Amino acid sequence: MDFSPTTVIDDDRAAFGPRVRDDMTVEVALSLMAGARVDHLVLCDGDDQGTGLITLAGLARFSGSPAYTDRLRLRDVLAGPVVH
Repeated sequence: MDFSPTTVIDDDRAAFGPRVRDDMTVEVALSLMAGARVDHLVLCDGDDQGTGLITLAGLARFSGSPAYTDRLRLRDVLAGPVVH
């Protein structure tokens, strides 16, 4: 089963939304999405450059898995390198 919650940013419109780093916990990311009423967060690197999208659907699938804990960070659930 693929739990990858990231997608490629393929246009400038997709880069809009709350920006987060990969050290944020999944729990906080889900809470931020709910509070901001968005279905994605923009994943950023150390230079605050958008590198991908963290989707609500991807995180929701992962949060229901047996491997989920409230201490998991976004970097822990990324299936591999984020594609630019």
